[in-house]
Amino acid sequence: MEAKINEFMEGLKAKTPGEVEFHQAVQEVVETVWDTYDANPKYKAAKILDKMCEPERTIMFRVPWINDNGEVEINRGYRVEFNSAIGPYKGGLRFHPSVTLSALKFLGFEQTFKNSLTTLPMGGGKGGSDFNAKGRSDNEIMRFCQSFMTELCRHIGPNTDVPAGDIGVGGREIGYLFGQYKRIRNEFVGVLTGKGLEFGGSLIRPEATGFGAVYFAQHMLAENNESLKGKTVALSGFGNVTWGAALKLVELGAKVVTISGPDGYVYDKEGLNAEKIDYLLDLRASNNDVVAPYADKFGAVFFPGKKPWEAKVDLAFPCAIQNELNLEDAELLISNGCKYVVETSNMGCTADACNYLVVNAVFAPGKAANAGGVAVSGLEMSQNSMRFNWSTEEVDEKLGRIMKDIHDTCVKFGTENGHINYIKGANIGGFVKIAEAMLAQGCV
Repeated sequence: MEAKINEFMEGLKAKTPGEVEFHQAVQEVVETVWDTYDANPKYKAAKILDKMCEPERTIMFRVPWINDNGEVEINRGYRVEFNSAIGPYKGGLRFHPSVTLSALKFLGFEQTFKNSLTTLPMGGGKGGSDFNAKGRSDNEIMRFCQSFMTELCRHIGPNTDVPAGDIGVGGREIGYLFGQYKRIRNEFVGVLTGKGLEFGGSLIRPEATGFGAVYFAQHMLAENNESLKGKTVALSGFGNVTWGAALKLVELGAKVVTISGPDGYVYDKEGLNAEKIDYLLDLRASNNDVVAPYADKFGAVFFPGKKPWEAKVDLAFPCAIQNELNLEDAELLISNGCKYVVETSNMGCTADACNYLVVNAVFAPGKAANAGGVAVSGLEMSQNSMRFNWSTEEVDEKLGRIMKDIHDTCVKFGTENGHINYIKGANIGGFVKIAEAMLAQGCV
């Protein structure tokens, strides 16, 4: 089997040179689904795995815009429409200097499996730009968003491709993007998710990724007759994902002792509470992406230039960005007694860290644990189609049910000799649904 996998990966790398993040994402999936793929003659004859690793459509375009000094600036825009076998393309837009085609292909590939696990009719896609909003005025951000959407609008629609927000794309940017789409297309439709409540957004969407990861963790602990109450938790980041996770963890009786930013991490032995979480929101809203001020205000300890994985905790939730937790971090966590790691950012752990954690802890991959955000985006699409809004309690209840279904799928496909391999369960569960849909549609 190993030889066949190596041959497959060598072929992929030859076709996509230099796309390191994409290769990492595919390698993880291929290693876990190969037995299922190899044992099904229909999948092999149709080369289903080869097709899944090739986007249906990759769109690249220039984004010219004018800054406040009247100067023309040019960024690059992307939309990778990866797989529409089970529904319209669905996935976020990321505005960040680190955005490359390789990063978006890995995210779109992961998104396809994640969306399959939600049980909602959504395909996978991802997009964005290398635009950096830091230091830009609202007017500059608006002009950039309008230029970006002027090109993107011809490729998306409520039944074709429904983007959402991601890193660098929050409520403000979604509003500008939606306004430009509406202006050009002269239609008010659910073409974007993460919208403001005033124009078709869903309740608890900003918190949904964090909420969903905590619900998934609840089920992981329950498998071992444990609960979150009284557990200590390390979180990275301090954006919407971290905010949602912190809110729900505190509500369920856990103690969140770390947050982090590009400047380092904060250790708060007393744990976060509602006041502290609100302060973090205000700090982020002011475009201040450092966490040192939190330590000054609340008497916590700030560790400049370090990551929170050296803290002694029961659970760790990487919530910031891909590959933020490496093998050394994983070993440090386990040596300090951490039993559960919940990948809340997309591919938040490096490949060797994942392999180590599967053996030495209970590890949840991002495509399962962080599916709460896209799940509520799917619920927003449903509400837009019905011209109707559910209450906070209704959306939260539906989210909780979806995360339980995802956990049950992981258990069904990932249980081996009484041990649950959540990576294998998530990958096989997502793969089988997509593969069967592709076969049924005569995909050639």
